[in-house]
Formats: sequence, C-alpha cells, structure tokens
Amino acid sequence: MIKKVLIANRGEIALRVARTCRELGLATVAVHSAADRDSAVVRFADESVQIGPGPAKASYLNIPAVIEAARGWGADAIHPGYGFLSENPDFAEVCEEEGITFVGPPASVMSRLGDKASARSIMSDAGLPLLPGSRDALEHADEAAEFAAGIGYPVIIKAVAGGGGRGMSVVHEPDAFLRAYSQTRASAQTVFRDGRLYVERYLASARHVEVQVLADAHGNVVHLGARDCSLQRRHQKLVEETPAPRLPAQTVERMCEAAVRGARAAGYVGAGTFEFLVDGDGRFYFMEVNCRLQVEHPVTEMVTGTDLVREQLRVAAGEPLGFEQADVVPRGVAIECRINAEDPAAGFVPTPGVVSEFALPGGPLVRVDTHVYAGYQVPALYDSLLAKLVVWAPDREQALARMDRALDELRLRGPHVVTTAAFLREVLDHPRFRQAEHDTSLINELTG
Repeated sequence: MIKKVLIANRGEIALRVARTCRELGLATVAVHSAADRDSAVVRFADESVQIGPGPAKASYLNIPAVIEAARGWGADAIHPGYGFLSENPDFAEVCEEEGITFVGPPASVMSRLGDKASARSIMSDAGLPLLPGSRDALEHADEAAEFAAGIGYPVIIKAVAGGGGRGMSVVHEPDAFLRAYSQTRASAQTVFRDGRLYVERYLASARHVEVQVLADAHGNVVHLGARDCSLQRRHQKLVEETPAPRLPAQTVERMCEAAVRGARAAGYVGAGTFEFLVDGDGRFYFMEVNCRLQVEHPVTEMVTGTDLVREQLRVAAGEPLGFEQADVVPRGVAIECRINAEDPAAGFVPTPGVVSEFALPGGPLVRVDTHVYAGYQVPALYDSLLAKLVVWAPDREQALARMDRALDELRLRGPHVVTTAAFLREVLDHPRFRQAEHDTSLINELTG
C-alpha cells in the first residue's frame, strides 16, 4: 500500500499528480531544482526538497539525488510524470532495488519497449501492422543505405532509443541518405547516449493516432479509445482530440484491439500509449509505445470520466483495475491545445520571461492544467509548455466553438513572453482541420 509519493517532475504535470494524490489521501513530496523553488507544486505539496541546480541533468535527471530525496523524506513511491526519468528503465530498476514503488511499467518491460527496434519486433510477432522497415538496428551506414533503397524512398531514420519527437531524420533521396544517417547517429549518441538507428518507410501525409491503454499486474488490459495528435510542429504535438474524427468505427476498433493485444504480448503494466500512423486509405501502422502518462491524457479523462493518475497509483500499489472494458463508454468530444511559450512567427523559438498578465478562461466544461501564475518566471532551461487548455462538448462542432472562445479568453502575457494561443486559433479555423481532413503536414505547410 502506497502512503507517500515523491513526484519526480516539474510544471503542470507535477501539480496534476499532486492533486490526485491529495484526493486519495496520499502524502506528497515535490522535488525541485534551484530554478523551480517558487513553483506551484512546491507550494501545493505536503513537503518539498531541492535536489540540484537549475540544469535538468543536475536535478530532475539526477537519479541518485531523486532516490536520496525519496529515502530522506520517507516516500515509498515515485511518480515520474512524463519526460525526464519517466521512461528510463535504469531509474525504474533502481527504484525496484531500493524497495520504492515506481509508478509505471516494470523496468524490464520499459527496456524492451523503449528500444524501438525491440518494440517493433514484439509487435510484429503479436500481429500488429508495421510500415516496411528494419526489424533490428542497422549497424553500418552502407547497410542502412542499401536497406533504404530496398524499401523505397522517402524513408525516416530513427534512433532506437529516441522519443519525444527527437532522433529522427526524413530522407527523400538516396544522395542525402549517408549524411542524414551520420547526423542522426551523432545526435542520438549525444541526446540518448545510444547511437543505434533503424530505418522505415516514411508516410509524408499521414494521421498520427494513438490508443490509451491501462493494464494491471493481474492480467487485465483495457483501452480507453483513440486520440488524434496530427497537428504537430517538428514532430511535437500541439493539438490533440478524442475521438479521432472521420476515422471509421471499424478502423478505430481494430486499432484499439491491436493496442490491447500488443500490451498483453509485452507484459505491460500501468498506463501506456500505443502510437500509430494512419495513411490516406485508412490503413494503420504501429509506430511506438510510450511507457508513461501522455501530455494529452486529459482529453481521454474528459470523455471517459477516468482519472488516469488515480488508476496509475492503484495499479502501482498492486490493485486490479477498477473497471472492465465494457465499463468504458466514451461520451462527447474533447480537444486539448498546448499553450507553449513559443513564437510561431519566429519558427517556434522559445520565449522565456516574466508572466505579467495571467487570467484563465472559464465557463462550462473548460479545464486548464497549468503551473503558471502572475509574476511567474518562465525559465529557459526546460520545456516551453505553460498550460494545457482542454474543452469538452457533445460534438466536435461545439467543442471547436468552445475551444475558440476559451483561447480568445485566455490572457497569458509578459514583456518577452509570446505563446502559441493566437496561432492555434488560426490553425483550428483552417478548413482542412474543421473538416477533419488534416494530417501531420498541415502546420509545416502553414509555417513554411
């Protein structure tokens, strides 16, 4: 049984986790860097401890410091949120060795699925459809180039240990392959400390659709429907919605069944997301598994009435899921917009600074997950996400109208802080998005 949870993260997700912990009667410890000493979660949590200076490598990514904080403050569980250490199997393994409950899948499962080549192999054996690509990592550039020629261009080179939209290069012609391969390997080695790469066919115009799954240690696996995450810039999501619009019900059903089958094959436990690409003919292909809570989890919560963090904590404590597949009855439409401190007109360059004006939208069925407040200093050290604006409505037309109103109502400004809010209003009003004919190329087309 879990009694005290250390939250090994920052920003809105740390506060989000702390709120559910309080509702469950669980004590919380917030770790923070020197740059986040005045953060909202530090004020909200029962206890807090500084674990290092501002840079993430010396604080939020410092495994010994996080473990020492858990020991010193008597936490018997660690919730990693998303990003940072959330998909680090070494961290999960250390937690297991220290007798601390890691709120996520076992280290062994995370290791197999975090290795993208291994994940493709597992899912292929489970019968999930894959794009043509290498089953294993390709060790040599010449070998990779020969393989790319065999499956046909365009191709995408991916880091085996990649994630979060990083460690990928799209190559359209053979003459550009070797240089792209070399650059991607060097980047992967620097960012992930793992230079292994694999190659697969690239779908230039595809939809990015993902399935939320929950699994417990008792063999129960359920899905909570599909989310469309096709509005992206540089492989980073900006808008997510559920249900995925204009996808045939049979396609969604097969995709969800595939995700459940894949989770069973991997021995998955906890909350996870199976990501797929859907081509213009409605065929879907497995892409990867995210072994953590997703940034966009609120849209699933809004349509299913399920607190995903609560279920994570229950499963981590060894309890069975609190419901079965037949109990999952999605209702209505939910849309999420990520409000980032970025300037879309300048290539989405981050815009750190002091927030001088901050007023949240209100009204029925509007949710805002944020850690920001008036006077908050947006740091340059971390991800630029400031808030997640989420709305629910009975249908997509009403949800879009509600989101437009909420974005217009939002006031989040500073002398140097520019956000994505106004840009997202334009994107959501684009005819291709309004008619659900968009794909992952739309934002790149709009911004050049």
